Amino acid sequence: MKRRQLIQFIAGLGLAAGLVSAPAFAEDQIKMGVTAGPHAEIMEQVKKLLEKDGVQMKVIEFTDYIQPNAALAAGDLDANSYQHQPYLDAQIKDRGYKFISVGTTITFPMGVYSKKVKSLNDLKQGARVGVPNDPTNGGRALLVLQAKGVIKLKADAGLKATPLDIVENPKKVKIIELDAAQLPRSLDDFDAAVINGNYAESAGLSPTKDAIAVEASTGPYANVLAIRAADKDKPWVAKLVKAYHSPEVKKFVLEKYKGSVITSW
Repeated sequence: MKRRQLIQFIAGLGLAAGLVSAPAFAEDQIKMGVTAGPHAEIMEQVKKLLEKDGVQMKVIEFTDYIQPNAALAAGDLDANSYQHQPYLDAQIKDRGYKFISVGTTITFPMGVYSKKVKSLNDLKQGARVGVPNDPTNGGRALLVLQAKGVIKLKADAGLKATPLDIVENPKKVKIIELDAAQLPRSLDDFDAAVINGNYAESAGLSPTKDAIAVEASTGPYANVLAIRAADKDKPWVAKLVKAYHSPEVKKFVLEKYKGSVITSW
């Protein structure tokens, strides 16, 4: 009887321990939304570090810029990592999302790519130039074209410039707006296209090797970790930022992307 009682006592302890630890484990399981390519690859490195810190993370890939924020708002994600601050600000303003950024991540230099010319100076009259069709990245692309002398924008156009803000267009280039993710696959249809760095990387294009022009390295376009504002004080948030801003992740980015993706911390 004593032996049986001892076994029952030990089993009871095990069950009790399970009941105590289960809620904490469940609380530290998060779903992270990313776009395919470097954001996803880097987040897999972050995931390994988080696991050591008691946080289980599921990385979910998206192929566009709209769904990761919609999923975060709906509660299908706990955080996302794919957008820069101006884009997040525009989404919050336009859609009423109650999001905040809790840390910067990486910067993808936006580049101009072409299969038809080797320099923007070689663009012919009426050349077709593709740009992203969302307001923030479209404005960013137009600013790149302005910086390279292709067009000139109104002085007050700012970060949300549109083709309607073009005041000088010496070569009368035709600005064609297209979903950012589609631009690399549609490059054959354009004389040149201004492509976000993450989508360029996913298509095997390197800003440092393949772009005929690249935006300046300074600017407001560092990507961020976004969460719902209501979650800002949850323990996993600080652990997520700590893991992302680790020396291990910085080293991975440097060795993997060799300057075509830049850490922002």
